[in-house]
Amino acid sequence: MGQPTVSNFYLLTRAAYVKLSTPVAKAALRTGLTPDSVTIIGTAASIIGALTLFSVGKLFWGVLVVGFFVLADMLDGAMARVRGGGTRFGAVLDATCDRISDGAVFCGLMWWAAFGLKSAPLVLATLICLVTSEVISYIKARAEASGLRADGGIIERPERLIIVLAGAWLSDLPLFPLPWALHIAMWLLAVLSVITVGQRLHTVRTSHGAMDKIDQPDKPKPDKPKPDKPKPDEPKPDNPQPDNPRPEKPETSER
Repeated sequence: MGQPTVSNFYLLTRAAYVKLSTPVAKAALRTGLTPDSVTIIGTAASIIGALTLFSVGKLFWGVLVVGFFVLADMLDGAMARVRGGGTRFGAVLDATCDRISDGAVFCGLMWWAAFGLKSAPLVLATLICLVTSEVISYIKARAEASGLRADGGIIERPERLIIVLAGAWLSDLPLFPLPWALHIAMWLLAVLSVITVGQRLHTVRTSHGAMDKIDQPDKPKPDKPKPDKPKPDEPKPDNPQPDNPRPEKPETSER
């Protein structure tokens, strides 16, 4: 029997979530909700919770609110499966909302680190996490658009959320708060995220076709001057006159 691994554990937990979320997804569909509407509602609630609770230092309650709506946001995938599959627009919308939600979490924590804790190192770590979280996703999207491979890396979105939410939650426990937990979590995430950026760039660099030259578009040829259009023939008069008519001689009387 093989040894348990993180990947196996992730697959088991995901399978359990799919099994538990299917009845909820069916009930949500019966109410008239759509996967896209659930995505938007979950993202909006996550943004509000992160910006209103994290920014004032209520990290314990902020983690509960954001964590709940992050799980609710995952319900859209279950709803799409129940309906027989999602749409391409739904996939783009879901990825876009994930980036916005992650940005709100880091912005709320950064605000608290700057104006609540007044910790410059924590602000720096959170800023690195914010930037790298967007870059990691962009590398994959841009590589796939170019027909290249850019998956993998130490940190992806599930691990990123687990680290940041766990650190924030432990730092604001009601009975035994651990203030250093947030600092450790953010710096750990910052380092792992930078490593993941390098890993994905290396994956893109070594994937098949990565060094193929991009076809340059043909240079536009200069417009040739258009020949002057011939003027339409002017109508000739009924009695044409010679070009150089001779002057008439004056009549003279004979003497």
